[in-house]
Parts: sequence; C-alpha cells; structure tokens
Amino acid sequence: MQNSNRANSQTMRAAIALRHRILDGNYSGGSRIYEAEIAGDLGISRTPVRAAMSWLAEEGLIERGESGGFVVRTFAYEDFADTIQLRGILEGTAARFAAERGLSDRQARDAEALMAKLDRCVAALPENLDFDDYSALNMKFHDMLAQMSGSSVIATELERIKRLPFASPSAFLPQDRRPSEFAEGLRAAQAQHREILASIKAREGTRAEAITREHARTALANLRRLTKSTEAESVGVTALALLRQDAGAA
Repeated sequence: MQNSNRANSQTMRAAIALRHRILDGNYSGGSRIYEAEIAGDLGISRTPVRAAMSWLAEEGLIERGESGGFVVRTFAYEDFADTIQLRGILEGTAARFAAERGLSDRQARDAEALMAKLDRCVAALPENLDFDDYSALNMKFHDMLAQMSGSSVIATELERIKRLPFASPSAFLPQDRRPSEFAEGLRAAQAQHREILASIKAREGTRAEAITREHARTALANLRRLTKSTEAESVGVTALALLRQDAGAA
C-alpha cells in the first residue's frame, strides 16, 4: 500500500510539473516531451512520468505523436469555448436530474461530508492551501454530481467530455502571480458548490441546473475577456495559463 501511495504521489507531482511547464509556455504547440528529461529534472523514475503523460493526454493537454511519445497540443479559442460550454450543459442536466429524482440518505450524507472537507481546504486560503487535496476534492465533487444524476448516460458522456481540451474540472493550476485573486476565485467556486448541493436537496431542479451552468461558465467568461484583450484568434499556452488562473476552480 505504501509503495502504491508513493507511486500515485509521484505521478501527481509529475502531472502538475508538466502542466505548469506547458501552460507557462516552456513547451510550444507541437513540441515533443521526453520522459527521461522530465524524470531527471524531478528526480523520479520514468514510470510515474509516463503515467502522468497518459493522464494529461486524457485531459487533452498533450497527445500521442505519430512516431510514439507525446507532443503538446495546439488550441484555438473555439476549442476551449465549446468544451467548457458542453461540460456546463451536461453538468447542469446532471444537477437537474439529481434534484428532480432526489438523493438517497447516503448520497446526501456523502455530499455534505465532501462539502465539509472542501470548506476546510478553502478556509486555509491563501497561505496554507493544500492544492493537491483541493484539486482531488473538487474533482470528486464533479464526479459525485454526475453520479447523483441517476443517469448512466449522463455519467458516461461527462467522462467523455472531460477528455476534451481543458473540459476537465481539474485543468487548472494554483495562481502564483496573484494569490489573493486565486483565493477569491476558489472561495466563489466553493460557494457555488454549496448552492448547487442546497438546490438539489431542496428538489429545485431549474435552480440547480442554472447555478451549475454558471459554475462552469466562469472559465468561459475569463476566456472571452482574455481573447478580447489580446485580440487573438488562437490562444497560446502562456495566455491559457492566465485564463486558468483567473478562472479559479470551476
């Protein structure tokens, strides 16, 4: 068990490091990523680096090259806008179904327990945030939302959507340059989590759907502001880093 936990930790560490490097512009679109280089830089074996690359490929940040290995993907505005909106529509539907169909006592207890853990993470902002913990809990909330819908179709399609470029709720990074704004974004996101759950428990389907869609559209609003200010048709990885930082944890 200890070896398994260590391997998972190293994979997470490699994934975060790679995501930082790509979004900070250290790798341009089409650049090849080498396992040995990353493993050497991080002081870990190539196995967790390989697992991290597969993880980021599912997230849509990199893709498998024609001759093997992985290369960084190139994105356009429409890629981000479409996938963000599509996730919002599906998650909104999941929230509405959950409200209309009702939660079991166990689902309600598990959801409240998760909210309490997220509350504790957010309360540690900005200096003492355990970002790995928050990221995992945030992803668990979105996974739980899909399951609470009671629809295997919705749950399956959400898993598919999360593999598209930056549709995953975990596709964001801690904000190094503006920690106070990042903290504010996380607090707002957690407030929306709370409102979504409250609406579901109150059987208010329309309200649950609306809040959930708005929750996902936070990133889209920031994307629009970013591309308007840069007047660019394509969004580079460096600009995208700012987008994800501004968006907080939708």
